[in-house]
Amino acid sequence: MKKLMLMAALAVFGLSNVNAQDEHDHGPIQKGKWLIEINTGSYATGSTAFSLASSDGETQWSVGAEGGYFVMDNLALKAGFGYQDYGSGDLTSFAYKIGAKYYIADKFPVGVDFTGVSYSEGNIKDPSYVGVEGGYAWFISPKVSIEPKVRYNISTNDTYDDAFQALIGFAIHL
Repeated sequence: MKKLMLMAALAVFGLSNVNAQDEHDHGPIQKGKWLIEINTGSYATGSTAFSLASSDGETQWSVGAEGGYFVMDNLALKAGFGYQDYGSGDLTSFAYKIGAKYYIADKFPVGVDFTGVSYSEGNIKDPSYVGVEGGYAWFISPKVSIEPKVRYNISTNDTYDDAFQALIGFAIHL
């Protein structure tokens, strides 16, 4: 009788464990969820992030955000917009970004995107970049993550240089 009870308990445990693995819950990064992301960053690479710098009485700043939709578990398609004020005269720019972000093992976001910039003055060549990034997603609550990351921006224009960045992102998952 003890062997029968032990076998029954093992069978129930085994079946419940298999069922739990089949229904892996990706929580906030599963298909059908939304993502709103705000990052720190540099205004110099067509930023969709927040930045502030001041030198010699000139203040340069940027503001922006990104949003995404999870088309499958762990994979979001994203778009972002940003505005930059360069502090000298009336020079401003508008940045846009489109790309994808994938969470490896639910905790390590990697992304690739295209960023374009349009300057307010016509005599400046508009830059564009292909960016790749990777980081860590620290979920401080079920719907909020802090994501430190490194990013490399590859310039698609001969006029501009590639750029390496270390950033901190804040994401709200809906």
